[in-house]
Formats: sequence, structure tokens, C-alpha cells
Amino acid sequence: MAPITYRLVMPPVSGLLRPRLLGVCLGLVAATALLFCLSVATGEFSLGYLEAAKAVLGIGDPGTVLVVRELRLPRLVTGLLAGMAFALSGAIFQTMTRNPMASPDVIGLTAGSGTAVVAAIMLGWDGGLGLQTLGLLGGLATALIVYVLAWRKGTTGYRIILVGIGVSWMCLSLTDYLIARGGQFQAQAALGWLVGNLNGRGWDQTVPLALAMCVLVPLALGLGRLLRTLQLGDEVAAGLGTPVQRVRFGLMLTGVGLIAFGTAAAGPIAFVALMSPQIAQRLAGTAWPPPITSALTGGLVVVGSDLVARTLLPSMELPVGIITGVLGAPVLLWLLIRANRADSGG
Repeated sequence: MAPITYRLVMPPVSGLLRPRLLGVCLGLVAATALLFCLSVATGEFSLGYLEAAKAVLGIGDPGTVLVVRELRLPRLVTGLLAGMAFALSGAIFQTMTRNPMASPDVIGLTAGSGTAVVAAIMLGWDGGLGLQTLGLLGGLATALIVYVLAWRKGTTGYRIILVGIGVSWMCLSLTDYLIARGGQFQAQAALGWLVGNLNGRGWDQTVPLALAMCVLVPLALGLGRLLRTLQLGDEVAAGLGTPVQRVRFGLMLTGVGLIAFGTAAAGPIAFVALMSPQIAQRLAGTAWPPPITSALTGGLVVVGSDLVARTLLPSMELPVGIITGVLGAPVLLWLLIRANRADSGG
């Protein structure tokens, strides 16, 4: 369907309404809500949907309320918010660099946040807010290194990707060193977290991530209009009055904040930032990964993957990162094949 032009008097806002994009977003919200309800009721202690809904509101048997509100809800909300953060960050970097391969886990930002959090675990610092802060600092430091090394009278998407890959491997090597030097208990905790894991997540991980999302999501959406001009190339964007380097730096900070807080809360869940924007772009039929649709897709992917991880093997709960890795690997291969066929070098 063709876009519909609208203009409001109060507030003075105008734009294009894309019926297909709106329909896809509503479908994603409905699918996520369905999986969320199914996840609340599913587990070793199975519940009826009405019983689970009452427990969410704090009504019913105290044991049931405890299971739902203290064990399942924080896990699900953390996964939903982390998936949205990863996907939105991926959409920012893929659009900014005009390259579908430029996700935060490819260019080193996830690895930088992971290194900082692993260092905290090795030192016995396991507080939720402390890990969130260190994850943010690690991501910001990595982004600054990538930005400085990629700078040559400005930055380009391909330089950011190439430098980011190198920095990513350096961070991964440092992480391996920290695990090798740490104690057995800390090493096991770090390895379990590095896979991308929602097991045992509580409100102390959820609340800082939710607060960060309240700040970073509006900022990302506000920069979205300027982000689209970067798709036209730096020279064209500058000709249209966009301060290219300042906008790119602001977008990097926003994307780093999203990936850092998501990583600190749920671990580096593999491939969500890479595949969710690409899925959203094809569902919406747009020329770029739409931010809101990408975030909704990421939340759906993580919530659905976590449900599979919890129920696939009756004897144990798998880390959610294993399921997203299985789903994301074919997407990565497809993107590489598509780039080679297009002779894009990407």
C-alpha cells in the first residue's frame, strides 16, 4: 500500500503513514504478547493462563505468585528489553554505515562491554547496577578506540567495520585471558554469562536496563531522521545541512549505550543485533532497517528463543544465546552470499 501523508495542527507534526509498516508493528506486538503469556504459564511448574494472569497481578496462591513475579517475569522482561536494545542498536549501526554486516557484535562493541563485565565478575563485583555501569564504560571505551583508529579526515562505514573487527578480536583475547587467570567459580560464572543467558535474572538486572531504555530509545528515535540522510552518503548529507561527524558520533554513543546495558543485563546474546534489523527491513519493505520495527523484532526473537531454550530439553534450561546462534548463523551466511553476488565487498 502507498504511504499516506498526514499533517496535524496541534502539535504541528507532518509526515508519512506507511500502512504496511504499521501492520507489521502491530503483528509483532501481538506475536510477542502471545509468546510472553505462553512463557509466563510454561515451565517446570505449569500454570493455566488465567491463573498466570492473576499471579502477575499478585492475586492467588502465594507460591504461584512467587514463581511468576520473582522468577519468570524478571527473566522475560529482561529478555524482551535486551532483545529490543540489541536490535535497535544493530539498526542504528547498519543504517549509519550502509552495511548489513555492521552490527555491534561484529564491530567489537559487544566484545568490549563483555570484557568489562567479565573483569567485574573475576573481581567478585556482581551487583546489577555495577555490571551495567562497567558494561557501559567498556562499550564506550571500545567505541572510542574504534572511532579514533577509523578516523582519517572523517570516518566511513567500511573503516569502522574493518577496525571494529580487529578491536573485537583484541577484546575477545583479553576476555579469554581474564577467564584463564580467574578462579574456577568466577570462570564458570563468566562462561555461562558469555553465551547469552537469562537463567536466574532478577529485577536488579531488569530495572537498570529499563531506565536506560527510557532515555536511549527516545534519543535513538529522535536522531532517526538525521540517520536516514547518512544513507545518501557523507557529501550529500553534508550538502543537506547534516553535521555528519557530530551526528555519527551521537549515534555511536546511543548505539553503544543500548548494546552495553543489554549486554550487562543478559550477556552478549548472539546475532540478535545482526539479524533482527534485516528481518524487520524485509517485513516492512523499506530501504533501511526501521528502528521501531527492528526493536520489536528483536524482542520477539529473544522471547521466542528463550521459550525454546527452556522447553527444548526437559532435563535442563539452555542459554538463550545457543538458540539465537542457531537462528542467526544462516542469516549471517545469507548476508555474506548476497554481498558476494552483489559484488559489494561487504
